[in-house]
Amino acid sequence: MIAASDDWRLRDLAVLWHPCTQMREHPHALPLFPVARGEGAWLIGFDGHRVLDGISSWWTNLHGHAEPRIAAAIAQQAHTLEQVILAGFSHAPAVTLAERLLALAPHEPGRAPLAKVFYADNGSSGVEVALKMAFHWFHNRGDHGRTRFIALTGSYHGETLGALAVGDIPLYRRVYAPLLAEARFAPSPDAFGSRSPEEAERKAHAAADALAALLEANAGQVCALIIEPLLQCAGGMRMHHPTYLRRARALCDAHGVFLIADEIATGFGRTGTLFACEQAGIQPDLLCLSKGLTGGFLPLCAVLTTQTVYDGFLDDSRERAFLHSHSYSGNPLACAAALASLDILQSDGVIARNRVTAAAMAERAAQFRDHPLVAEVRQTGMVVAIELHPDPGPSEDGHAVEIAGRRGLRMYRAALAAGALLRPLGDVLYWMPPYCVGEAELDVLVRATHAALEAARPCD
Repeated sequence: MIAASDDWRLRDLAVLWHPCTQMREHPHALPLFPVARGEGAWLIGFDGHRVLDGISSWWTNLHGHAEPRIAAAIAQQAHTLEQVILAGFSHAPAVTLAERLLALAPHEPGRAPLAKVFYADNGSSGVEVALKMAFHWFHNRGDHGRTRFIALTGSYHGETLGALAVGDIPLYRRVYAPLLAEARFAPSPDAFGSRSPEEAERKAHAAADALAALLEANAGQVCALIIEPLLQCAGGMRMHHPTYLRRARALCDAHGVFLIADEIATGFGRTGTLFACEQAGIQPDLLCLSKGLTGGFLPLCAVLTTQTVYDGFLDDSRERAFLHSHSYSGNPLACAAALASLDILQSDGVIARNRVTAAAMAERAAQFRDHPLVAEVRQTGMVVAIELHPDPGPSEDGHAVEIAGRRGLRMYRAALAAGALLRPLGDVLYWMPPYCVGEAELDVLVRATHAALEAARPCD
């Protein structure tokens, strides 16, 4: 057992290589926080120090840490079946979860509904699945020219090679560029600086016009367009008008291109509805779900797709089958956690309750609009982004990279000292707390944000 925080830090740095981290920054510039346990919206250190989880542990936690109903569901499942190969075998949690996800998935009138579920281990893996399915479907039809993907500028879909290929953050992808598949990037419909919904909608139309031109210029070469609906998360919490999604859906139909909706971070209530696509009234051809799928307890991804896509792989030849696999595909424990999370979403009226919480977040965030360092405050559902004017100091290619630069580190440390985990994306501070936050917790977010902004002031 670890006796003290300092002992814990020493042991950690002796053996662990942390994700998304320049390890030279540890232990001084980027101090480790030793977490002993979680409780609701709070992370509690070995020394009893409490920190509000303002980013839902990388956007995964929905209902709070150590939520007893999800923990009980996992424990019960562990006494029955912990893992089994999903190739040639089946089990109740995987089937039941697939049935429930398909029943809840966005459905566009007049379009055949999403009908099949393919399980993967995490969000990046799910994006790989969707990209491979889209390409392979055309390949099986003998259309070998469809080898390109279109994504949005500023996009981020994960860090495996396929996902990196459709990402547009140079710091993440530049080194690996020689290994990546070919992609085209359409202008983001980002509504930054819009003074009204009408102006945001005009920007969405302009971006859709550019997408139309790009599809026309690459006619017959594109197999899929991949989009984070309404909210480009790692790209700087960029938000756009639902009109863009409607236009993109129509353009994909017109050009015979699949639409992949990456709702890994935006799904399960983050944007104000169960799925972001609902706000545009559209249905994708492939829908990627992860992060909050299990309520933040276990890694799991589900890729939902249509009967048409599924039928494109049915053949006597195994080469025409989709032979992608993960050892833990459809893990029973993860599926049990996901089912319990869906139960909570339904029984606790979470989506309706979130609307009240989102209004309280908006009221508190409004005070930062007039701060001299702040360029914009924006919100989509349970996500608030507070964007600062560009840092005159060192930058990371002008893209939003987590706690990039000295200013980002100063903001991160100041917020942590003030009692909240806020992990800036470049010039963007954001709130994405678990749904269980109350008024007192939101006040902690406000105090931590004030502290972060004070730390962001130029150093003498």
